[in-house]
Amino acid sequence: MENSIPTQKIIQDLLPQKFGKSGKIWTGVLIAFCLVGMFAYYRQLRYGLVVTSMRDYASWGIYISNFVFFVAISLVGSLITAIFRLADVHWSTPLTRIAEIIAVSAIFFASVIIIVDMGSPERFYNLFTHGRLQSPIIWDVIVITTYFFISILLLYFPLLPDIKILLRFKAKAGTAMYKFYSFLGSFWKGTPEQFKISERAINILCITIIPVAFCIHTVTSWLFATTYRPGWDSTNFGAYFISGAFLVGAGGVVVAMYVFRKAYHLEKYITPLHFEKMARIVVLLALLYLYFNINEYLVPAFKMKKPEEAHLNDLFSGEFAPLFWFAIIVGMLLPIIILLFKKGRKPLPVFIVGVMVVVGAWFKRYLIVTPTLLHPFLPMSNVPNSYRHYFPSWEEWAIALGSLAGAMLVITIFSRIFPIIPIQETITEQHETEQ
Repeated sequence: MENSIPTQKIIQDLLPQKFGKSGKIWTGVLIAFCLVGMFAYYRQLRYGLVVTSMRDYASWGIYISNFVFFVAISLVGSLITAIFRLADVHWSTPLTRIAEIIAVSAIFFASVIIIVDMGSPERFYNLFTHGRLQSPIIWDVIVITTYFFISILLLYFPLLPDIKILLRFKAKAGTAMYKFYSFLGSFWKGTPEQFKISERAINILCITIIPVAFCIHTVTSWLFATTYRPGWDSTNFGAYFISGAFLVGAGGVVVAMYVFRKAYHLEKYITPLHFEKMARIVVLLALLYLYFNINEYLVPAFKMKKPEEAHLNDLFSGEFAPLFWFAIIVGMLLPIIILLFKKGRKPLPVFIVGVMVVVGAWFKRYLIVTPTLLHPFLPMSNVPNSYRHYFPSWEEWAIALGSLAGAMLVITIFSRIFPIIPIQETITEQHETEQ
């Protein structure tokens, strides 16, 4: 950010803006996807899980793939907000709120998609009334709930000074938005003591969320790794999931950075330097995730136990080979190659790479879930041919896409109501730089 920008100009530039024509179209499209997804879920509630393509063998499908994807991308909150803040990385300030709203919306829809996967939503209640601590599913519920509330607080506390600015410069007295902002920031007076307490609370939350974030991805990996199924029976899964989550989270932030920069004309605040630095982080994380992928597949391929053989053959050269190589090449190899060159670290190429990383990561989660379920220990016999294959029904696609659209809709509406770049922190950092 340029040091010469006046405080009043910063406030005017970073205040939330009304949607233009393209913004209204974008919001309308997201709402349409959500409505179709809700209709598909209504059909699932009415007719049961028979409307899906999940059967006795492929009992987890696109829903659990979506769940793992949402959990993965939510890690960006702890990466950008917590780790960078504790490391005193000041250039990340314009990205912190983007990262946190992605984390909050992702972890919320991860919870929603789990309820959808249960078939009957009242079964979620049974997790609390009949849950057993010996089950990794209960561990997942505990850490997801904890992570969600910490992420909410990390989003809310830095927002308090900006709410005061919104009351002064944005909302008109007596309007619904003025009452809404007043309710959210009713206790915030902006005194030095409050700033000190807020800063201390944010630092405590940043320290707390890092182990919780590692736990959420490790425990999610244990849902798979604590079984004996080929493809999941791995001690590498915890680190494998965490490294992949860091990568897709960074990719998601890069995509959001570019979109908000273009839509809200934030070129002075989200600069090419931010894309350069995030590109370097994406390269590092892609190399790390590629290493864990090689480790995850090379060791079983070297030993080639009989149960693993069919699974690996399906991934490398069989039914799932196109998706597998797409996820590896598009989600990891090409991003590394592109971002190694200086021209590849310009805003537009970095945005394209971010999209590649996110799309590749989604398909990677699909490949973690589905192929293993189609290779049970006992051979499939006396079952319809449809049980031997899995391809999501239109209801599953509609619900999955509706949940993704819902997460993006939350981010979109948030950016319409609140500043997507912290105003007070930006002003404070500029004053410190000038001094």
